[in-house]
Amino acid sequence: MKISRNWLSNYIDLADKSDSELEKALTVIGFEVEGVETTGLVFTDNIVVGEVQTSGQHPNADRLSVNEVDVGDGMLRHIVCGAKNFKVGDRVFVALPGAKVLGPDGDAFKIKKSKLRGEPSEGMMCSARELGLGDDHSGLWILEDRPDIGTPIEDIVMDRDTIFDIEVTPNRPDCLNHIGIARELSALYGRNLIYPEVKASSNDPSFGDGLHSLLKSIRVEAEEQCPQYFGYSIRGVKIAPSPDWLQQAIQAVGLRPVNNVVDVTNFVMLETGQPLHAFDPEKIGGKELIIRQARPGETITTLDGRKRELDATNTVIADTESALVVAGVMGSLDAEVDDNTTDILLEAAYFRPSFIRRTSRRLGLSTDSSYRFERGVDPSNVEYAALRAIDLILEVAGGSVMGRPIIVGHPPISDSEILLRPQQIRDLLGFGPDDREIESVLSSLELEVAVVDETPDQESWRVRIPSFRRDLERPVDLAEEFLRIYGTDNIPEIDVQTRAHTHRVDPVNEFNTEAADLLIGQRFVETMSYSLRSEAEVKHWYGHAVEEALSLANPLTADQSHLRPSLLLGLLDVLKLNLARNSGMTRLFERGRVFREYGGKVYELASIGFLLYVDPDTPGWKTREPADFYTCKTLVEGLLNLARVPADVRQYRPLEDAASWQPGQSAKVGEFQKDGFECKLGLMNSARVREWDIKGLVFAGGLIVNPDFLKTVERDIQYIPVSAFPPVTKDLALVVDQTVLAETVRSLLVDAAEQATKGAFEVESVSIFDVYEGMGIPDGKKSLAFSMVFRSNTRTLNDKEVNQAFNEIQKTMTAETGFSVRS
Repeated sequence: MKISRNWLSNYIDLADKSDSELEKALTVIGFEVEGVETTGLVFTDNIVVGEVQTSGQHPNADRLSVNEVDVGDGMLRHIVCGAKNFKVGDRVFVALPGAKVLGPDGDAFKIKKSKLRGEPSEGMMCSARELGLGDDHSGLWILEDRPDIGTPIEDIVMDRDTIFDIEVTPNRPDCLNHIGIARELSALYGRNLIYPEVKASSNDPSFGDGLHSLLKSIRVEAEEQCPQYFGYSIRGVKIAPSPDWLQQAIQAVGLRPVNNVVDVTNFVMLETGQPLHAFDPEKIGGKELIIRQARPGETITTLDGRKRELDATNTVIADTESALVVAGVMGSLDAEVDDNTTDILLEAAYFRPSFIRRTSRRLGLSTDSSYRFERGVDPSNVEYAALRAIDLILEVAGGSVMGRPIIVGHPPISDSEILLRPQQIRDLLGFGPDDREIESVLSSLELEVAVVDETPDQESWRVRIPSFRRDLERPVDLAEEFLRIYGTDNIPEIDVQTRAHTHRVDPVNEFNTEAADLLIGQRFVETMSYSLRSEAEVKHWYGHAVEEALSLANPLTADQSHLRPSLLLGLLDVLKLNLARNSGMTRLFERGRVFREYGGKVYELASIGFLLYVDPDTPGWKTREPADFYTCKTLVEGLLNLARVPADVRQYRPLEDAASWQPGQSAKVGEFQKDGFECKLGLMNSARVREWDIKGLVFAGGLIVNPDFLKTVERDIQYIPVSAFPPVTKDLALVVDQTVLAETVRSLLVDAAEQATKGAFEVESVSIFDVYEGMGIPDGKKSLAFSMVFRSNTRTLNDKEVNQAFNEIQKTMTAETGFSVRS
């Protein structure tokens, strides 16, 4: 944002401060200065005010005129001119012979007496650009204030100005204007802040003539989007170019003058931070304004000449026929103030930032108005800005206010309070400013301090936070404000004191670190990707319900509109890029946060994702066995071990209806809501993977863990001595239905074995080693053979006790499950 030094000087005395001092001061109080530009008169010699006395067509050139101009020295100068925007009686700047001006190429040249197409010319009538005072070269600079003929240019144009281009952080919308910056400097320098005096008053009986408004009504249907709206009627204005002071002010900060009314609205926006808009009421259909949501497919041609299609998320200001303004962003050509306008309706409103931000980004349309509304204007400042604009409009365009304003709604935000003990400030800062010093700094920022409790040891304060400082919410914010104005360079030097203390490592970080070590040890490469994905992608891979639950209210861009439900999509992006570049890195993993919706609540979860690419066409000599489902399962088992997931809850089930995975070659283990973790693994859906232009096979695994689960499990690893006694192995083959999962049978065997041993010795492992279908096995059945290992940590097992337990296992499995023992 550009700030003019001359403009600032209207509100605070800066006469004794150099440009470099102001640049440093702005940086110190939190506004980075990105550039400093000095402006002013480039040329002064032989440039004076002249008045056009006569004007006629050039006899030898259609586009030129021959003029007689009075420059105050008692003689008329013959000047040939190509501009068309002047008339007899206008006063302009005239460069006399010997003066220097800027040419079309930006280089200076000297004015001489000459002949143009056979006609003598004794000078040059100048545009703003030719004088080095702006970019306008559309015509002559018409001096509306009509200074005396012959007045030197240096007596009229401000001799010098300095423009500071500053960066205002998003949390400080109160400083997107000259008064806001002046308020900050007044606090820093301890000087008075001079607010512009407003003469107009909505409560004054003399305000307006008490008659009817130029409109029948103003109706706000979009109350959530527009909590308050003001409409002021002004009759009898004369639209014309703005006076020089107004044009110079807005040109200094990069805006182009339009006309006196529009320039006033821009001036007040840059002065107070409140955007305003002026309508021509003759162009408002039905004499009624309606603030509503746009209708689907509704279009509007904005002031930049572009036709834009709106939707129901956009708020518009409309008449009874069509939309006239994209609320808070830009007006249309349909109701703009032009040279024929005689009456105006001045709009001042508060729009909620989130809705303006969404509209601006959807339309790809950012304006000075939307830039302020989407960061949050001061709702208590809306009426003041409107009245300030009325004063200026009546001054530069004439007219009179009709009746009282139409006001719809109420201010949505009021002042707030923070309870504060001065000692809190000292504790946070680490040094000891006294109470009165703290109070003085806070008061200089217009934060009112009132003592609510006073004890012999310390006071308690209630600090009123004005509505323009909604970034201040906690005592720590006030500590930051004090230090910002007090100055970090004023912090006293003291010995650094630190307290050593130990604390438990965060279990999520510990798990992430251990998981990364595991996968890196298996030749995986770590990647990092954005935590936001596009709407179409999330819906395509995970369905409408997930897409709806994870959508952002105000996405920054269309391709980052949803929270990611999985790390695998980002890993596919990286794999696609690596394959295109033939980098060879095709074993990838990522650790990060993902988001899932369960029971109407969105959870932020810790996650580890990995993938392995298998290209069946890759040539090689003595290549390793390619990765498969069991490669993924081995990695997942390692990750579950690191997450301290008990073995008895690791029940693997096939994935049959998951769109992201290949049926028959993928599985799921864990239930998030019941177990606190969940993992899907195996071969990813080949059709979906080909959408990434990936032609081979992609095996992957995605583990999500509730951070609360990691905090409750025991993270410390306990050493258990290896038994010195031999194991005893027993094999058991069971005939089961073909639809029964081997993991289901194995889990039942573990339970039966532990019940049979009664803790007398350990069931060390139960694992499947054979699956058989065919001769000797009934149709619809299959044989699953398991190996069971028993061991004791204190003695050698004997055959009798093992056989007894083994017989109990067989009885349990046949009696309680319906399985049969294969003979």
